[in-house]
Amino acid sequence: MENVKTKGKLGRRIGRVALIVLGLIVVFLFISTIVNQIISRNELVGIEPTGQFVEIFGYNMHIRSMGNGEQTIVLLPGLGTALPTESFAPLMRELAQDFTVVAIDYFGTGHSDLTSKPRTNANYVAEIRAALYAGGFSPPFILMPHSASGIYSEYFATRYPDEVTALILLDSTPTHEAVYMEVSNTIMALNRFLEFTGVTRITNRLAMHSFRGVVEDNGFTAQEVNNIRRFYNHALNPTMMEQTQTFGQAIREVIAIPFPQDIPVMRITPTNMNVGATMEIVEGHMTRFGANSQMIVLEGNHYVHKGNHVEIREAVNAFLGE
Repeated sequence: MENVKTKGKLGRRIGRVALIVLGLIVVFLFISTIVNQIISRNELVGIEPTGQFVEIFGYNMHIRSMGNGEQTIVLLPGLGTALPTESFAPLMRELAQDFTVVAIDYFGTGHSDLTSKPRTNANYVAEIRAALYAGGFSPPFILMPHSASGIYSEYFATRYPDEVTALILLDSTPTHEAVYMEVSNTIMALNRFLEFTGVTRITNRLAMHSFRGVVEDNGFTAQEVNNIRRFYNHALNPTMMEQTQTFGQAIREVIAIPFPQDIPVMRITPTNMNVGATMEIVEGHMTRFGANSQMIVLEGNHYVHKGNHVEIREAVNAFLGE
């Protein structure tokens, strides 16, 4: 009988503790949401675009360029990159010594508008081409995609091979279904909730705090780091969410299209590569490009272009020289 009473008291204590914890979480989220919404209202005001706006398909797209080389390299961002034209800045400054370099803020990222156009391979390629032409850049282009943009770049090369000099893949997503899982509506809703309540703001600040210590080594300015952090607090917009949810379909579409074998391809793979990818998958991906391809491995993580910009410039020059 004594054991039953003891267990009953313990259960009530656990219940009270659980209620207190739940209450603290609710209060925290309530305060965090109010603070986040107040900060978010004007957070991006005053951040000056670093490039130019071009109007395509009824929307404004932001692009940034450096250098005046004869060959044009087009940098294309990975999925979820909030401010591509500044996230690529150190690599752009390095490559601009030898090339004309252009970076694009996709619709739904950076300073570009949102769009209601479906996030398909065809639309991404149409937007990339339209933005480059509107900005005064003429083909052929050297496409340098990071992560997810590898899929759009492969599609670009298959549809407009005469406009592509080469592909240089920055740990790009392999055209292999095993590397990408469909993202459920539940997960997307949870991420949106975390952003709305300000939890994402806290995690972003913690991540950026650890990143600040290597700002100079990675070639970023303090202002660029601050701008990138602020834009990441607004990343989960409808355009970005649709891109995430349709990306698996984009991979499957490109898998079914043969790649033109006369376009040279170089893949730059980090020692700690993209989530879901293995060296076996990556090497299998390279066979798709035929004999006119090569791969190099650099120390780093999925964002291999952050901190390896000098090595990438040397590799690009050697590759194109060959």
